[in-house]
Amino acid sequence: MWAFFILLFSISFYFAASPEPAKSSSAITSLKTFLDTNPKSLTALKDKDFTTLPLSKSDAVTARKLLWNAHASIIKSDRQKEIKDRLLKENNLEMPFDFKTFGKKPDKGWSLWISLHGGGGAPKQVNDSQWNNQKKLYSLDEGIYLSPRAPTNTWNLWHEPHIDRFFNRLIEDLIVLEEVNPERVYILGYSAGGDGVYQLAPRMADHWAAAAMMAGHPNGVSLLSLRNLPFALQVGENDSAYNRNKVGAEYADQLKQLHKLDRNGYQNFSKIHPGKGHWMNLEDKEALPWMAKFSRNSLPDKIVWKQSGPPNDRFYWLACPIQNVNNGSLVTASRNKQQINIDSTEKISKLIVRLDDRMLDLDSPVIINYLGKEIYKSIPPRTITTMLNSLLGRGDPTLIFDAEVSLDIPTAK
Repeated sequence: MWAFFILLFSISFYFAASPEPAKSSSAITSLKTFLDTNPKSLTALKDKDFTTLPLSKSDAVTARKLLWNAHASIIKSDRQKEIKDRLLKENNLEMPFDFKTFGKKPDKGWSLWISLHGGGGAPKQVNDSQWNNQKKLYSLDEGIYLSPRAPTNTWNLWHEPHIDRFFNRLIEDLIVLEEVNPERVYILGYSAGGDGVYQLAPRMADHWAAAAMMAGHPNGVSLLSLRNLPFALQVGENDSAYNRNKVGAEYADQLKQLHKLDRNGYQNFSKIHPGKGHWMNLEDKEALPWMAKFSRNSLPDKIVWKQSGPPNDRFYWLACPIQNVNNGSLVTASRNKQQINIDSTEKISKLIVRLDDRMLDLDSPVIINYLGKEIYKSIPPRTITTMLNSLLGRGDPTLIFDAEVSLDIPTAK
């Protein structure tokens, strides 16, 4: 029966022995040699045999630093103009942005506040006016206040698929070029910008330290992925267009109920402003100091990952090959010392668990349980390949992982 269970789930086991010092050292030497050529991209490393050699803990630390420094060097070489011109481009789309700094830069880098303008399905000049207003709408005690101009003038201007890519690249750039602290990146927005926050906060939750929705509409989005993202919700009592006031109150209650069921998650702040309509006379600015109390938890002890919108291939320490992503899929996972627990899945065919020594001891066996049954017990190797997989396409130094275990689940619901 147990053998049948193992076969049923087709688990890709890694029966890895302790890293051989000579091979681990050789991998680092080969990595240094490759990086000394000043490559224009790190993707070429994927074809190198040495990237799959198991690394010791100390060599993994070295490899991580080497890869990050090489990545930062490439960003500095290739993307200075993007930040200087305040403009990102993708095919025929452009996203201008403006930013200013407040206060003194902390030792760990600036906080970054991405503030989304309203408007939406309106003529260009209306959205331009909304953007110009958003640039000066809020102020900070410390940080970079950045206002992007939406690339389109559609009603869903802040939650079209290209927005995820633009914001990922923007954050990746600013971590290197403006010394932004990746653990303190925030998103907020008003009206149509609030619509965007409702959508982008859950589906990009592992990017943000906190999020604030002002005077927007959720359009039916699920809040489940906000488990580790503090979320502020504010709307005027009389903001009846599209039932923003009623739906806002309903979503505020959803957040409270989620927090009640999971006291360590779903931190929230909500306020329905008495007597206010769509414009809250800047009373909504009280969300900003509330948000500033939080930093991102990159390695949460529990993850709730609900796929929505454009396919996403990673979420904190979980990942899924992009070709296997199913819209509406759901994974609930937790970690405790040497154990990873996959507590529930829906519409999932493949799941990758990413690990490193910040989470547990990779020199000792790691146990993965699926629905309460042990399906993996071994020592997953630290490799340059895994570091690359988690670095490329994200560019976040705190979300580089050293090892991973791939799980096939053919009986996905």
